[in-house]
Amino acid sequence: MSLAVRHDVAALEARFGGSILKVKEHRGETFVCIDRSRLVEVVSYLKEDPGLSYDYFSECVGVDYSEWKHERDLPERFEVVYNLMNHQTGDRLFIKVGVDDGQKVPTLKHVFLGAEYPEREVQDLFGIVFEGNEAVPGERFLLPDDWVGFPLRKEFPLGGEDVVFAHGTKGPAVEDVAVPHAGESFEGKTGTEEISGR
Repeated sequence: MSLAVRHDVAALEARFGGSILKVKEHRGETFVCIDRSRLVEVVSYLKEDPGLSYDYFSECVGVDYSEWKHERDLPERFEVVYNLMNHQTGDRLFIKVGVDDGQKVPTLKHVFLGAEYPEREVQDLFGIVFEGNEAVPGERFLLPDDWVGFPLRKEFPLGGEDVVFAHGTKGPAVEDVAVPHAGESFEGKTGTEEISGR
């Protein structure tokens, strides 16, 4: 479907003007990059306008572009991408906002109840804070409370390196715990000396 005939994109551009930073189509999906400060207004409009009715919050995910060397949609280090759907038509629209360390993204949990947990997951794994849905200090959402850092950031060590916890302790590396699983049917299992060098 051409962007020129997408009534939802045209409606957003007419209503929010300069807050729509970029619109692109990629692999059959439409992405609308918006000003982070207008997120709640834009998503509320998409949900409540009878001509749009994006009534289903599929997910939101975080992306760390700190080591990405190719063309980008937004200049900030991180992006939060919201996947919205219209149940009646099956239309899907992706809303993207950019955010840097020290900045916050407005929460959508008051617009879609289903946004609360995905936002907390993104905060726990990337360190992106959602204003109005912040974590309780000292508590993690998915990770152990004494976990240090954000494991989906690009600078975080990959599996195979010791995991540093608070209080100076270290968890086992992936190679230290060889547990049989379905993926070990190939030659060169996780934990073998040939792979890990340990």
